[in-house]
Amino acid sequence: MTGTDSDEYSAQAAFMPGPSAAGGTPRKRLDSGESESGFRSRPKQSQLERDPGMPASTWRLRSDAWEYLKFAIKRLAISGGDFSMIAADGEVWRSLRSLKTIELYWGGFGQRYVEDIAELLSNGEFDKAHDMITRAVNRLRGTTVPDVADDDHLNEDERAEHKDRQDPRPRFEVLIVDETTEGGRDELHTDLLKLRNASDQFIYDYVIVPTADDAVVAALTNPNLLACVIRPGFTDHTREVLSRDLRSTVALAHEGTATSPTTPMSPLNSVRRVLRLADTLAGLRPELDLYLMAGAHIENLAGALTHRFRRVFRREDQFELHLSLLRRVQHLYDTPFFTAIREHARRPAGVFHALPVSRGGSVVGSKWISDFVDFYGLNLLLAETSATSGELDSLLAPVGTIKKAQSLAARAFGAKRTYFVTNGTSTANKIVHQAVVSPDEVVMVDRNCHKSHHHALMLTGARTAYLEAYPLNDVAFYGAVPLNRIKQLLLDYRAAGRLDEVRMITLTNCTFDGIVYDPEKVMAECLAIKSDLVFLWDEAWFAFARFHPVTRKRTAMVAAEHLEDRLATDAHATAYRDQQTRLFDAQTGEPAPDEVWLNESLLPPPDAVLRVYATQSTHKTLTSLRQGSMIHVYDQEFSHGAEESFHEAYMTHTSTSPNYQILASLDLGRRQVEMEGFALVQKQLDLAMSLASAVSRHPLLKKTFRVLTAADLIPEEYRQTERTMPLRDGLATFWHAWTTDEFVVDPSRITIEISGTGVDGDTFKHDFLMDRYGIQVNKTSRNTVLFMTNIGTSRSAVAYLIEVLVKMAEKFNDPHELQAEYSLDEPAEIMPPLPDFSAFAPAYAAEVPAEDPSKQLPDGDLRTAYYAGLRRWNIEHVLPEELGRRVESGDQPVSAGFVTPYPPGFPVLVPGQIITAEVLDFMAALDTREIHGYDARLGYRVILPKDRLEAKK
Repeated sequence: MTGTDSDEYSAQAAFMPGPSAAGGTPRKRLDSGESESGFRSRPKQSQLERDPGMPASTWRLRSDAWEYLKFAIKRLAISGGDFSMIAADGEVWRSLRSLKTIELYWGGFGQRYVEDIAELLSNGEFDKAHDMITRAVNRLRGTTVPDVADDDHLNEDERAEHKDRQDPRPRFEVLIVDETTEGGRDELHTDLLKLRNASDQFIYDYVIVPTADDAVVAALTNPNLLACVIRPGFTDHTREVLSRDLRSTVALAHEGTATSPTTPMSPLNSVRRVLRLADTLAGLRPELDLYLMAGAHIENLAGALTHRFRRVFRREDQFELHLSLLRRVQHLYDTPFFTAIREHARRPAGVFHALPVSRGGSVVGSKWISDFVDFYGLNLLLAETSATSGELDSLLAPVGTIKKAQSLAARAFGAKRTYFVTNGTSTANKIVHQAVVSPDEVVMVDRNCHKSHHHALMLTGARTAYLEAYPLNDVAFYGAVPLNRIKQLLLDYRAAGRLDEVRMITLTNCTFDGIVYDPEKVMAECLAIKSDLVFLWDEAWFAFARFHPVTRKRTAMVAAEHLEDRLATDAHATAYRDQQTRLFDAQTGEPAPDEVWLNESLLPPPDAVLRVYATQSTHKTLTSLRQGSMIHVYDQEFSHGAEESFHEAYMTHTSTSPNYQILASLDLGRRQVEMEGFALVQKQLDLAMSLASAVSRHPLLKKTFRVLTAADLIPEEYRQTERTMPLRDGLATFWHAWTTDEFVVDPSRITIEISGTGVDGDTFKHDFLMDRYGIQVNKTSRNTVLFMTNIGTSRSAVAYLIEVLVKMAEKFNDPHELQAEYSLDEPAEIMPPLPDFSAFAPAYAAEVPAEDPSKQLPDGDLRTAYYAGLRRWNIEHVLPEELGRRVESGDQPVSAGFVTPYPPGFPVLVPGQIITAEVLDFMAALDTREIHGYDARLGYRVILPKDRLEAKK
């Protein structure tokens, strides 16, 4: 792949002899003529690039190494090459060494399989080696082509293994952590084959590792794992050669566990080591089911370990373990609503309800719309129904399949409750606002949030207090709201005696441009000031984050769970009491100055109430039909009155005729991410880094385009990590940044600055990417284009985009070719600064304190202003030039509605807002094709001032 990091992805640089893992036995370096496990006559170490070790994302390295071996060995076999030719091909041996380490952590082949290939190659048996490599390649490709044409030469065990590889049933892998011999591993695999039954719905392979470190590496690198069996016989430190990055990541994963790996062995310490590993694996991959297989006293262990392990077995209970593994995966695989609607489509029925299209009634016999069926298929129509009873259930009052599907989604996303929404996250946001907020309560919200929040605030009658994100004027969009800005506004409300009016804080995580908050820290510090705040996290673009060990920690549901656990500890209660002595005067009880509160990392009271909601556009980043969204709830008050108000809001905004295809796709999308979410997200992030690397390193691309990094998107004061693209520097750096920095950048989004092309973002998007090359993108700014990867992005798609960017760069660097159409010789107009929210006009703003007008709080009444702006006699339309003259003369015109340009995609003006010169300058500089709420022929809608309104009357 063009531009990929050789030290991260290329098999040419991986798994050569390097520094041994921490605590492991150093490996002997191999020179030409030496042998170890079948590897002979390799080039000397001095001839090879030093090994950086194994990258955390191995899916591509593994695939590429097998593919290269297939190509290289076939070429040698056809050409009649001899051993001297393969001995000189360092890439072959590097690929084998890479795979020898990788295959320890993946099921299906194992290290001995690679060693056997190396032995065949060393003996010049290229055809046999090629057959074995082809079998591996076919498995990785998912092909149904037989591995070998003739298996007569295979022994009985090899023939059984070959037959197993052709089994079409869904396959998963089970990690076993146990220090065992090679013979013991063979025995385990033999027992597994005996346990299998033709009636089993799934099959699985074992991945057997000897150490706790290896178990963590497997969890980090192998997304096919769905369960882990821990046997107390494992040791702590790996003997494999791992990169510094991966060793550091393993150490980070172990941090915070209760028992040190150096604790001397004893029966009690052995239990602690097991618990420590279980906690580490659960933190990395909560979707993994953990089982303990112990010897003596399992009755005593079972009671103590139930909350960590799904079951505890004795070693002889292998069959019970087998059944438990299959049964648990069946629970993950279950899609109750999709199954029900599929059965409904197969069942004969008489339709006597108001849906002519149901079962194709109005379509199949038509002469004029038969192409409807041809295009979409008959199943779509067979599944259409107005029935909301029986197995299909009712979305508004679910008791059966929909209720179960939503419960499964709550489990997958770590929520207490989950609700399906079939008309997008815009509606999901309105549901939460209406459920939580009453008229005249204050909601603090980032001004550059999605327009649905502004509309929800208008509908609920809440008083809106806008939070200003930091501006990124060079690229014409906003970042996120700094925590101290949120804390200061809360402290201002407290000082004014109005803190009790503040009901909810709404923030966008992550933003359209990929800026990600630290939800746990934000909620903790805000609850320290007001302990019953409600939080709504708009995660429309972040649903995928739940399914990666690093990105997961910045999701709202994980943050709420961690915060709940933290508040329950004695250590937190002690730390909270200590901090209170610094925050409040012991004599008067008065709070310390605001500076003290802003400079401390505030701790919430142990009895703080956690009320957290997250809305996600499942259809945007996971698998779902258009408009499929979810609301995730982690509300400790939900069963104590909040559920009733939520249900009323849900009924208000949810159709009585929901789209069943959307509901079925949400059910299936949940199944997919539980079964393979880690694999898909890992691949997505990896491909995004490939794109970033290609643009940054290709001579022509880096001359024309520039990838924006954390240094461009996050001011330095909000970052502790020095590396500006942490994931590109390795998993450990990525982990560290997402643990420590106030804001981080979602690595799946690549924002490219295009000033070097001489055209604006809108032209670049429509005239070049879409019209000429068929490449679709969501967002541009004046001088940037956002490329979003997703779980459906392929390597071929990334390669095509790189190819297109190179072609475009060639054109842009030859201005004569485009001169007739675009003024490439004219510098792009400099954008004015992004305008902050000016203020609400006095008629809609908070009361001005008589003693100190400078302390006026920012909240305003959107709803009153909105309806005032809808009355024709109350407004006038003013063209920009005239409005500018009025502002210059000292007038303060008031916006009568929402004005939302795309880009940047949020309301620049809201009802009741004072229109300023800064806003008009910004709007005048935009050349976007789409502005909601503004008619260029008529101008801006403005609320008439009282004197002019009275004169008009």
